[in-house]
Amino acid sequence: MLAEHKQQLLAELVTGAGKEELIWINGYLAALINGAEVRVETVSHTSAKKKITLVYGTETGNSKRMATELAAKAKKQQLQVKLASLDQYRLTDLTREENLFVVISTQGDGEPPVAAQKFYDHIHRNGFRLDQVKYSVLALGDSSYPLFCKTGEEVDAQLEKLGGSRLVPMRKCDVDYEQDAAAWFAEVLHSVQTAGTTIPAGVTLAASTITKSNKKIYNATVAGNQLLNDRGSEKAIYHIELLADEVDYLPGDSVGIVPENDTQLVEQIIKLSGTDPQQQVLHKNESFAIETVLKKKLAITHLHERVVKKYAVIVEQEIPEQKMDLAQLLQLYPLKQTAQFEEVVGILPAQSPRIYTIASSPTAHAGEIHLTVEQDQFTVNGKQQTGLCSGYLAGINAEQPLDFFVQKNKRFRLPAADTDVLMIAKGTGIAAFRSFLAERDATGATGSNWLFFGEDNFTTDFLYQTELQDWYQTGVLNGISLAFSKNQPQPFQVQDKLRAHGKDVYAWITKGAHIYVCGEKSPMSEAVEKVLQEVIAQYGHLSAQEAASFFEKMKEEGRYSKDVY
Repeated sequence: MLAEHKQQLLAELVTGAGKEELIWINGYLAALINGAEVRVETVSHTSAKKKITLVYGTETGNSKRMATELAAKAKKQQLQVKLASLDQYRLTDLTREENLFVVISTQGDGEPPVAAQKFYDHIHRNGFRLDQVKYSVLALGDSSYPLFCKTGEEVDAQLEKLGGSRLVPMRKCDVDYEQDAAAWFAEVLHSVQTAGTTIPAGVTLAASTITKSNKKIYNATVAGNQLLNDRGSEKAIYHIELLADEVDYLPGDSVGIVPENDTQLVEQIIKLSGTDPQQQVLHKNESFAIETVLKKKLAITHLHERVVKKYAVIVEQEIPEQKMDLAQLLQLYPLKQTAQFEEVVGILPAQSPRIYTIASSPTAHAGEIHLTVEQDQFTVNGKQQTGLCSGYLAGINAEQPLDFFVQKNKRFRLPAADTDVLMIAKGTGIAAFRSFLAERDATGATGSNWLFFGEDNFTTDFLYQTELQDWYQTGVLNGISLAFSKNQPQPFQVQDKLRAHGKDVYAWITKGAHIYVCGEKSPMSEAVEKVLQEVIAQYGHLSAQEAASFFEKMKEEGRYSKDVY
């Protein structure tokens, strides 16, 4: 038996020791027991590099961009950094991490990015412990949405549940996240370098103060709504003009619009519930009639599984965990009492805004905001349906009021007036470049402009054809390269057009042109990036790896930007 004071010394020695340290102690004691002569070499703690693992889950690229910047800062502080995307991270390494820092965004209905889904699922299986892991979470989101930073919150809570020690409180960041993220990482670096105290399990601290973007609501009037596609098109894309004074925006920004629910659907829900449409309920500390809150404030279609689960508790029935409309729930699993409907209203999420890239220029279209909106059509259980907001905007008429806010996009800005610009768009992605070209035309920018544009059919889907031709004839557009996929014997997309002009594209790149991509994320923007790297490799006589590094440098220099969805 050890004397009490020696037991205390031994306990202090092994408490908090890592696996490698315990193995070393075990070997040291074994050597002493066997009578070996043991020499202990002291290790300078100041010279040993501390290790951190920085992982990110991203949908639009913001989390990756931020994590990469933070990794560079850590290396400058002499920290050894492992940087990985969560879709590439080896999940079996998780239990061996010492300092784990997660940068993750939230998508859709509070869901993790696709690239982070495996990691998210893995930590929620609860089949392991993370008692040796110190961690913190940087959650990126948009406070315009009701489930702001939901994924970050869930990851933070689950890492603690698995035994991890929170080194720094989770930090929630809005769309202007740079300052908040820098403050969070400064705390992280300080804690790692000074072996800062972790937050004990079971002690809940509020997330660090959020600097929310101050979104001003503008009250506009619809000036016009025009279908851009010709007869025979498979698409319905609308050009909508709004009258609104003194809107603070720049080319590259977007607007957020909260759509109203269908009046007939709201009436059906009220009838199914048996409630009084004028009954008052609280929503965000304000009193509204149930009819008003269902039409203008709350989501009532495609409800998330977590909402369906809460509804099941209210009606005391087993309901499959799948997305459902409120009307479906009321029909299939009716309320036992009318009074329960107020409780149901309380679990409904706020209606999320829909974001649309602005198609106008503040200089060329003063007092106006222009939008390019495609009516979204999709099938659910064999039934054709229309997107809530796109359907609402497609049917909006002149003189109707419409409220919106501006969503700034600091990472999609025009360069200096004398810099060349190469723009790549498909479909409604043309909106951003209509704004760019109108602004450059109105301000007399001297840099050259080259547009690559892709759509389905030349005769029915050449969006803004007259304006683009006018800009080409007057020299605002120095080049316009078109790809209409259904007018060719073989599918021919905008990235194929880019490849066909590879030599000239590379010449523009080497002369300092800025490249912009706008439109669908997958597969368009991914295919464009692949072709750009092929072009750089072929005409720059570089290996694939060297071309990838060249492309990454363009991003770092702000010479490649994208606005994709």
